[in-house]
Amino acid sequence: MDPFDTLLRDVRAEGAAFGRSVLSPSWALRFTDGAPLTLCVPLRGEAWIVHPERDEPTRVRVGEAVVVRGPQPFVLSAEPRSTFRPDELRDVDCRQSSDSRPPVPGTAEQMLLLAGAYHVRGQAPQRLLGALPPVLVVPDEHDCSSLRDYLDFQLGGCRPGRQVVLDRLLDWLLVCTIRDWFDQPGAEAPRWYRALGDDTVGPVLRAMHDAPGEPWTLASLAARAGVSRTTLAKRFTELMGEPPLTYLTDWRMTLAADMLTDTTATVAAMARRLGYSDAFGFSTAFKRVHGVSPSEHRRLTQSAGQVTATIDPPSPGQVPRQPLPR
Repeated sequence: MDPFDTLLRDVRAEGAAFGRSVLSPSWALRFTDGAPLTLCVPLRGEAWIVHPERDEPTRVRVGEAVVVRGPQPFVLSAEPRSTFRPDELRDVDCRQSSDSRPPVPGTAEQMLLLAGAYHVRGQAPQRLLGALPPVLVVPDEHDCSSLRDYLDFQLGGCRPGRQVVLDRLLDWLLVCTIRDWFDQPGAEAPRWYRALGDDTVGPVLRAMHDAPGEPWTLASLAARAGVSRTTLAKRFTELMGEPPLTYLTDWRMTLAADMLTDTTATVAAMARRLGYSDAFGFSTAFKRVHGVSPSEHRRLTQSAGQVTATIDPPSPGQVPRQPLPR
């Protein structure tokens, strides 16, 4: 498992996070659900994304997929305008399943849109979200017309399992869209994404993300890469901007912050799961990274309305999967 897998592992479309919208000229959809990520896939026609962090509207056509970073509201319109009258805007919340108004008779051009909202939380996904621009558009370089036709068919039918099919297809589209964006020439991909292709650093990143609870040392990580400790330390720092064990500590503390929010595990139990021999060493590292103790972090997040859940004991060296809020 690599960092890209880890950060997207629990990012899933929610059951009602779909809308089939037909846009006619002179009116638009305003997405107001505050989702950290929204995926829009035109099935027919074209539209324009109006985002508060972009100076100009962004054009989206059939054969392209667009990912919009939240939580600011944004507008998807049939015309490249930045201002709209109140009667031209329709507020949309992707968490509420609803197909939009029917096509307007006599309209020459209609736009059919599939949209999915991803309501994720926690510090781990921020490593990915923080690397994305406000709006990214990725062209389809592999002729996915048959997939778009299938999505259109699924949206219009009521067959058993329809929602599950749409969930999984949209999840797949999201992953492929972000990956293709990072792979484009000139894209500002995060350091960890570029480093995954390196023969020395790639295996080490995968090892740390696959088993963050292992008692990794510079020597054991270097052995995983098949190089000397000096070679690993130099190459890792060049590509990642920090030494291997510094990155490992930061990743463990990111996982710890989310575990404190989403589980009822004790500090001692988390210390063992994340490769620390005692709770004291774990708490010291956590406070150095986050500025507060683990107990204080848990108190602050719970007082902010976060929901905790119990977790099953993980297998050795593994961190339990963290549930998404529903």
